[in-house]
Amino acid sequence: MSRLNICEYCEWHLKMNSSERIQLLLDPDTWDPMDEDMFSVDPIEWHSEEDEDEKPYKDRIDSYQKKTGLTEAVQTGIGQLNGISIAIGIMEFQFMGGSMGSVVGEKITRLIEYATNGSLPLIIVCASGGARMQEGSLSLMQMAKISSASYNYQSIKKLFYISILTSPTTGGVTASFGMLGDIIIAEPNATIAFAGKRVIEETLKTPVPEGSQEAEYLFDKGILDLIVPRNSLKRALSELFQLHGFFPLNQN
Repeated sequence: MSRLNICEYCEWHLKMNSSERIQLLLDPDTWDPMDEDMFSVDPIEWHSEEDEDEKPYKDRIDSYQKKTGLTEAVQTGIGQLNGISIAIGIMEFQFMGGSMGSVVGEKITRLIEYATNGSLPLIIVCASGGARMQEGSLSLMQMAKISSASYNYQSIKKLFYISILTSPTTGGVTASFGMLGDIIIAEPNATIAFAGKRVIEETLKTPVPEGSQEAEYLFDKGILDLIVPRNSLKRALSELFQLHGFFPLNQN
């Protein structure tokens, strides 16, 4: 973690898992996880006719739980960032590509509701391929559910949400809470899109310009507010929170 998974030669930001990001962003011994016991079932009894060798959905969930040590593709909880109490959700790309199923949607919704009730600032760190196809329309419904909770948090309660987009952030996550932050921050060179380059080109029969799904291009077009290197992120977040009236607990 000393280099924060940043290449020492070219400064390229390599992947980080959700537990490493908790360590990066939160003060030591302040992480208090929520809803760790929630796990996915098989609501639509998913079966892929295209690939007979593909594991059943429940077996895939079990294997990713063993691989990552997590029950689902997001960790949510509360903690402190330079002494400031925050609610935070961190997606885990190693768990089925960070895909958003019913449990991911429910955990993020509960996190936002907890932050609303406690008047806490909110961070969601996105790393996802989008909605989870193995749960069909139930996964798409999470976009509306999370967005509704976010509307109450931001527009009704006037609280402060920072969205952090890491590589990759695509699909239904980009189309919902990924782009709803009051401040939207991306890591350098992050891939951010609604659909992948190949899918767009095959569907629209139009080439996608090189680099048009990278953070720097999107920043130039005004879609992102900031691109912040990982080693400066915690300090930048602390300054943004204090600018918006959130201060360390031990400050007079």
